[in-house]
Amino acid sequence: LFDMDGLLVNSEPLWFEVEAGIMARIGSPWGQADQEHLIGGRLRRSTAYMRRKATVPVPEETIAEWLTQGMARLVRRRGVPMLPGAAALLAEIGAAGVPNALVTSAEPEIMEAALDSIGVRFPVTVCAADVIKGKPDPEPYLEAAARLGVAPEGCVALEDSPTGITSAHAAGCAVVAVPSVPPPAGLA
Repeated sequence: LFDMDGLLVNSEPLWFEVEAGIMARIGSPWGQADQEHLIGGRLRRSTAYMRRKATVPVPEETIAEWLTQGMARLVRRRGVPMLPGAAALLAEIGAAGVPNALVTSAEPEIMEAALDSIGVRFPVTVCAADVIKGKPDPEPYLEAAARLGVAPEGCVALEDSPTGITSAHAAGCAVVAVPSVPPPAGLA
């Protein structure tokens, strides 16, 4: 079970660009610590955080639209690079016939733009629109395992963020942490 942003693709610089642009519109600085706080989280958590920091009142729905459309547009225009080793690992797993899935907190538009950019397809995908509770809740990983017809305990999740690591652990998956930020104590 593969996470996407920060694990398969290096999308964090694009996220930072979109987030910083939005925060400039609504009157607040945006830095590396702000971005790290949001890594691996759902759109609702991001928009709430951004709205709290804003000096110009903007509805969360508007921020969500700006984030989703801005990120999907940027990925489609510039593309997003795969991280080192990701293409080789996906090829080996595919060649071996190992069931696999993508489990991302991204909205469907962003997921599709990223997958189109890297030219990869998964037999199963679970994105933000497929679950009620996102990472760090176990639901995304439980849903992916169910769609694959495999018990979560028989799955290995590859994750980069503390939020995703927590989600996969809570689902009962074995976790390989490839951190983009330090993982929570006891979860790596």
